[in-house]
Amino acid sequence: MDTVEDLFRRFEQLNAIGAALSHERDIDRLLENILLAAKTITHADGGTLYRMTEDEASLRFEIVRNDSLKIAMGGASGKPIPFPPLPLKTEGGEANNSMVAAYAAIHQKTVNIADAYVAEGFDFTGTRKFDERTGYRSQSFLTVPMKNHENAVIGVLQLINAIDPDTQKVVPFSAADQRLAESLASQAAIALTNRQLIDQLERLFESFIQLINVAIDEKSPYTGGHCERVPVLTMMLAEAVNATRAGALADFSMSDKDRYELKIAGLLHDCGKVTTPVHVVDKATKLQTLFDRIHLVDTRFEVLKRDAQIAMLKARSALRNGQDELAGKALEEDLARHLAQLDSDREFLRRANIGSEAMTAEDQERVRRIGTGYRWIDVDGRPANFLSDEELENLNIRAGTLTQKERETINYHIVATIKMLEQLPWPKHLKNVPEYAGGHHERMDGKGYPKGLVREEMSVQARVMGIADIFEALTARDRPYKRGKTLSESLEILGKFKLNGHIDPDLFDVFVGQKVYLKYAEKFLDPEQIDEVDEKSIPGYRIAATQQR
Repeated sequence: MDTVEDLFRRFEQLNAIGAALSHERDIDRLLENILLAAKTITHADGGTLYRMTEDEASLRFEIVRNDSLKIAMGGASGKPIPFPPLPLKTEGGEANNSMVAAYAAIHQKTVNIADAYVAEGFDFTGTRKFDERTGYRSQSFLTVPMKNHENAVIGVLQLINAIDPDTQKVVPFSAADQRLAESLASQAAIALTNRQLIDQLERLFESFIQLINVAIDEKSPYTGGHCERVPVLTMMLAEAVNATRAGALADFSMSDKDRYELKIAGLLHDCGKVTTPVHVVDKATKLQTLFDRIHLVDTRFEVLKRDAQIAMLKARSALRNGQDELAGKALEEDLARHLAQLDSDREFLRRANIGSEAMTAEDQERVRRIGTGYRWIDVDGRPANFLSDEELENLNIRAGTLTQKERETINYHIVATIKMLEQLPWPKHLKNVPEYAGGHHERMDGKGYPKGLVREEMSVQARVMGIADIFEALTARDRPYKRGKTLSESLEILGKFKLNGHIDPDLFDVFVGQKVYLKYAEKFLDPEQIDEVDEKSIPGYRIAATQQR
């Protein structure tokens, strides 16, 4: 018989267990803790925890433990459970009342059996076969349904063979054991339901984030890959920093909550791109809007060539009686030279339109000379400059394909990102998401945007994301306006960014020293991009900062 002291001690255990269950975040560990706590509080030798399947048609084995047989399956053991689920209905569609766990779930009743070998009304054939095979003697059973806040059964807790602490013999589960197990099952069901609800909300939240990224991807396939890869590289570098035990970053560490917060920030870091016009995001050439207007320029060249040919033929027809044969030949030669110059200028503008190399001052002057030097008759029959002012501006872009105004439009996405994220009611464990996501275009020297922050005003996480964002852009092979750079090319550029105050110098050293770039490359880059890297030749790289914990 249970003493008052024993009951009081076990009530204290129950309270402690209930508090501990409410703090567990991992569902597998939570389930295991529930079963182990029930075994401890009732002195059970073994036990099984079942969970209701999604279709509510059967009970699935989640955790199986037996101390005497040293059986540990499911949960933290890593050993799969080979048993099939227990159906709640027979093949004929009737309630499966013969199996005690199914009975407890169907009728939402606790079943306390003193000896399975003499109990009536339940089928213990499987139990007897198990005992014959193992030499075990399954005797007392305590089977408790686990009900959530809606009074629905979400699982079943089954305990086997209560052990008398004094005699170490198997005894029936007492009434006190049953009350404690039912109380624990109730607390455990609440803890499990809460954890499931939190997990479901987190999955729903992440699905909304993916929905935003899908929307960005649908607008532009070139930014969709970026939204996928930057979070991965961000976490790779953050984990490398977390493992660092020397230098300025030795004190940086992340908990699981910190990791989740950074992961969410990474997924949302470019959510503001939903506001960016597609023709700017996807601008593959300098004259591209909804289509590449270089073809309109080609047409104008053909008009100039046609006009030149017509003018030559008119001039030649004005010559009388072939007296000016030499003059006619000179007209043809002049036409040929003019046509050749037009072809040369057309090919030059085509190359300039690509924007793959920085334009020299001479090239820019040639664009202006072509744009204003040639005249043509436009569709309204009026003489006009060969290139409009807007076309001149675009074709004279020194590097890349974007005008200053278009760059400001692109850059505005980070302002939009911050605005969007700061409006959300973030819970405490995600309160830093706007700062992490909104700082990846800032520079260490304060020359970044949108806030012009300096290094000391930024979190390590935001600085990590800044490096990830740049390196992904350098190596990306799915952009229409450039090829993906090799590792050595990208690291050289990144090293120069370190020296000119663009990126965090300590993070860059970890990025190189712990070969984060290579781990990322093996996952996302084409083989031809993964060239040999001489780390000693990377600008500004310091080897000393790469030690790990």
